Amino acid sequence: MTDRPDFSSTSLPRHLARGAVGFGALAGSFALVPVAGPVSLLLLPVSLLLLPVGVLALRGCPMCWAVGLAQTVSRGRLKRSCTPDGRCRLSVGGPG
Repeated sequence: MTDRPDFSSTSLPRHLARGAVGFGALAGSFALVPVAGPVSLLLLPVSLLLLPVGVLALRGCPMCWAVGLAQTVSRGRLKRSCTPDGRCRLSVGGPG
């Protein structure tokens, strides 16, 4: 088992759905600014709900979601093996 962070999802459709919800909610929260002005981020209940929903769906940050996408796609296909002297090798495994 590795102690490195794992940002992947259990399936690619689930990860893409999380991204659609997350990025959609973040975009929606900021798209309300031209309609209601900068105050919309503080006063509109919809905007207040969309921002945390987007952050939660992306598990904190868009970059973490992107790293998770790469991990989800490569899960089971790429294998990393390291030797005690610190050398690591990346090899192609079987289909995921």
